[in-house]
Amino acid sequence: MNSEENPKGEEPESVTPPAEEQPGKQIGEQPEEQAGGQAGEQTGEHLGEQTGRQRLVAVLWPPRVTRAQLIVALLLFVLGLGLAIQVRSNSDNSALRGARQEDLVRILDELGNRTQRLEDEKQRLEDQRTELESSSDQAEEARKQTLQKEQQLGILAGTVAAQGPGITLTIQDPSGTVESDMLLDAIQELRAAGAEAIQVNDTRVVADTYFTGTGGDIEVDGKRITAPYTFKVIGKPQDLEPALNIPGGVVQTLEKEQATATVARSEKIVVDALRPAKRPDYARSSSQ
Repeated sequence: MNSEENPKGEEPESVTPPAEEQPGKQIGEQPEEQAGGQAGEQTGEHLGEQTGRQRLVAVLWPPRVTRAQLIVALLLFVLGLGLAIQVRSNSDNSALRGARQEDLVRILDELGNRTQRLEDEKQRLEDQRTELESSSDQAEEARKQTLQKEQQLGILAGTVAAQGPGITLTIQDPSGTVESDMLLDAIQELRAAGAEAIQVNDTRVVADTYFTGTGGDIEVDGKRITAPYTFKVIGKPQDLEPALNIPGGVVQTLEKEQATATVARSEKIVVDALRPAKRPDYARSSSQ
């Protein structure tokens, strides 16, 4: 039975309570769909930041080296290695670093003597030129100087005997430890000190002389020699002896090998071992 207030029998419309009266809702609270959208955007931005860092790390590591950079790095390494070796070689202790003062003075005197010998040779050649220019009989003077030059060249070539002041170097090698290069070093030191004629045992030493073999079996120009090795040297004794006794020189080197070397000065040394004169195969005088 319908009431009077609703004569047509329609259902009463539901009344929505005001927003402040809805249960579980608070004023200013966003809808769930809008809040979920904002949270998704924040998560996407965070993932974007992580991807950027990863890209940066991927670009920087591992480092990518170009060919040009590799070549430059290699050149710098080689340059640095060379400088390090040079500095180390310069800083190594040499034989002169620990030498005594008197040894250094003797070495300095030897250098001065070598300089003086060169100056004397220069003056001698200038005097010869002056004599040739001023001599009344230039032909006779030229012949005389030619003979003198022939004798000098014969001494240097080992084709004529020679005598004069010098030293005798005797090397005893009881253990057979003296090598051929040690004897060659002695020859070089003597030549640098002004030796004009050298004889080792029975062999004349000239410009093309060579030493071969090992301790106890040494040959000079293909001829075997045995200890004791005797060097007869013509030159200025005051220059020859100090050259062998300098710190780190021939005498000290031989003593390290359990060999003994004695040097004796003399006013007359005879070098009489001769070499046959050889005619050159190809060289001819340019005056012909």
